[in-house]
Amino acid sequence: MARYTGPVCRLCRRHGDALMLKGERCYTKCALQKRPQPPGYRLPRRRRISDRAMQLREKQKARCTYGVLERQFRRYYAEAVQRPGVTGDNLIRLLETRLDNVVYRLGFADSRAQARQLVNHGHLSINGRKTGIPSAQVNVNATIGWTESGKKTEYYKIVQETVKNKEIPAWLSLDGATMTGSVLQPPEPSDAGVKFDPLVIVEYYSR
Repeated sequence: MARYTGPVCRLCRRHGDALMLKGERCYTKCALQKRPQPPGYRLPRRRRISDRAMQLREKQKARCTYGVLERQFRRYYAEAVQRPGVTGDNLIRLLETRLDNVVYRLGFADSRAQARQLVNHGHLSINGRKTGIPSAQVNVNATIGWTESGKKTEYYKIVQETVKNKEIPAWLSLDGATMTGSVLQPPEPSDAGVKFDPLVIVEYYSR
């Protein structure tokens, strides 16, 4: 299945929650405030949602939040199962340590989609090496910085000013002078602030 390229506000309306897919715009012009109902035809009577449908909805909400395809998401779950510890927590850690998400958490981008575009254009690097893979896993003590081509863009100058006002998670550190960030420790599920239940997702794949 190809990546969804339609209006992302429809995804928030479908799941009934603000997934923050447009960054700062979601705080000022959220579509849920004007149209809280799901998109499409509205049934005259609400149907009862089954447990299976609830599990599917949580899984789709996680996929939409991180912009991950179904096959990728299934691989993340398979790796989370093999790791020691709680599977749901491992799944969140794998999603949070994606390069595009780390770039977003550091404040270099207003949304994960924008962070993915920065990585695709070769503006970011890991430990001094340019990478164009948004799904690359960022390990502990890894350093995320800007490439020489990225520093020449007008967007880089804008980020230098706006990043000062953004809140950085505790598992990351940011050096505003050099515009580099590093991973201090694996992220905790409480630090992610996700709007889905990972335990329900585990139930979905454990059927």
